[in-house]
Amino acid sequence: MSDTFPPLPPKIRPEQPWFVLSAAKHYSAMPSADPAISHFYNFEVAASVKHTFAIPDGCVDIVFDCDAQVPTARVCGTTLKAREVEFISGHRYFGVRFSPGVIPDFIDLDAEELTDREFSFLDAIPNARLAQEQISGTALLSEKISLFNQYFTYKLIRKPTTVTSISIQNIIEKKGNIRIDQLESLTGYTCRTIQRQFRQDTGLSPKAFSRIIRCQSALNAIHEGKEMAMIDLAFDLGFSDQSHFLREFKQLVSTTPQHYQRTLTQNVYHERIIYR
Repeated sequence: MSDTFPPLPPKIRPEQPWFVLSAAKHYSAMPSADPAISHFYNFEVAASVKHTFAIPDGCVDIVFDCDAQVPTARVCGTTLKAREVEFISGHRYFGVRFSPGVIPDFIDLDAEELTDREFSFLDAIPNARLAQEQISGTALLSEKISLFNQYFTYKLIRKPTTVTSISIQNIIEKKGNIRIDQLESLTGYTCRTIQRQFRQDTGLSPKAFSRIIRCQSALNAIHEGKEMAMIDLAFDLGFSDQSHFLREFKQLVSTTPQHYQRTLTQNVYHERIIYR
């Protein structure tokens, strides 16, 4: 287990809901004992799926297409707004989602290069062809996880600076509703230093990261199924008014909160996910 990245507060679960809704039957998820990794996941894409979106989550994902004939894999940095992602109907995918703000140390790219982009696994991780073939070739989720840990956990993450680590923890604790002057008081560093180090460590500005965490916090709240009016959720997350929240949600999630809620209900969202 990595001891260089502090455990994240349990108030944020980085989610990619359109991945779950694209699953043919079930979407399997397994949390990691290492705080650098949020969870592992596994699903087969339904034949009826035409469009799948990746949404901002502040995370790096490694996604393996476990096709028997031509296995491939890609390294994906967080998007900054909802963006269509290519999945092939009938193919099974295995993914590793790192915790928000974590950059894997075995990836041969700078943090800023990853933001809003994706790369071939073999281009981003030199000499990893055997790992890709073995991870893609085994059937069980537990075996895929074991192989990934065997190959990569010994050099799992790049240690962030103290100012970035403290900033990430506070942004998550505040559900993204925090200002840069508050981070100055909490870290003891100047705005300029916070901005520079945060971008260097994560590839994002503190403002962009906070925006992403606020969006993910909205998803978490909606998924919990609590009776809450959208205007109350907007104010709870620090939006000045409901219209600002609606515009932000649509840009980052690709639809309105009301339509999103209906989609979850119609597709029996929570019954699709199997936690291992």
